[in-house]
Amino acid sequence: MSAPLVRSPVHLAVSLDGAGHYDPGYFVRLARLAEQGTLDFVTLGDSFARAGLDALAVLSRVAPATERIGLVPVVNTTHTEPFHVSSAVATLDWVSGGRAGWSPEVSTSEAEARLFGRRPAARTAEVWHEAREVADVAAKLWDSWEDDAEIRDEPTGRFIDRDKLHYVDFEGRSFSVRGPAIVPRPPQGHPVTVIDATAAEPRAAAVRHADVALVRTQDPLAARTARGELHDRARAHGRDPERLRVFGSLPVALATTADAVELAGLIGDWHQEGAVDGFHLRLAEPGRDLALIVKATVPVLQHRGLLRSFYPGATLREHLGLARPVNQYATAGGGRHERG
Repeated sequence: MSAPLVRSPVHLAVSLDGAGHYDPGYFVRLARLAEQGTLDFVTLGDSFARAGLDALAVLSRVAPATERIGLVPVVNTTHTEPFHVSSAVATLDWVSGGRAGWSPEVSTSEAEARLFGRRPAARTAEVWHEAREVADVAAKLWDSWEDDAEIRDEPTGRFIDRDKLHYVDFEGRSFSVRGPAIVPRPPQGHPVTVIDATAAEPRAAAVRHADVALVRTQDPLAARTARGELHDRARAHGRDPERLRVFGSLPVALATTADAVELAGLIGDWHQEGAVDGFHLRLAEPGRDLALIVKATVPVLQHRGLLRSFYPGATLREHLGLARPVNQYATAGGGRHERG
């Protein structure tokens, strides 16, 4: 008899989305609860189409109040300058000690475009092409400082080794960025990129740039098919598919601990079938549902050996089993990128 298939422990993440919450303590409490359950990360949505707090700013407030949980805000790339996007996400990685991610999102409505007055609304294909360019230039900006570019030599007054700063010189369809960044290279090298890859255009971005791809489906067969497609397309773009984590993104509404135990069974079944690498749970009521997940679902998964009982590392990349990216400029032997 052949040995049973042994799979790595499941990854778990939850969405903290919920309208009408403006108290930062609310998000701190939820993130700490998720951390108590050893979840990989929390996400927080954002949109120009409704009133609400800025997700990236909220999670920057949550960062010093937590120790291990990954923090992934949605960041709209359509009406936000790419240089500012990269700087803000890098800053979140620094203030969290290497636990930051970001989830690129786009805007296609005229109402949202009018809020800024900079440009008219554009088609989905166009703004997702731009989002791919933002992800590309963000990675270049994060690499524009080599890891040891800061020397802080007080006797000579030298703060930076200028040989280890690099210009990006990126020209996109709708923007250009020269660089270098104003924030040193983040602790993770690149904060984790999480993309909802359910629809066609964001899936094209995910196969090129995502570390974690989310797929909204309640069918394990559809999830496994999507995982295979994402891996195949990532490989076609020259990426190692084993460095792309695919999560099933499921709506969750729990009323009792019995529901939480049932959820553990579903997670175990999907994971055993190889449908996904993890789960992103979209909670109907985060305060209620997350408490039940941590109280009932997590212990069951831990008892079955499907979920870790402690964080083995400190960074989000370590939680996900992802290597820290090598600096593209350092490996290229770029030297100084100065202008005469």
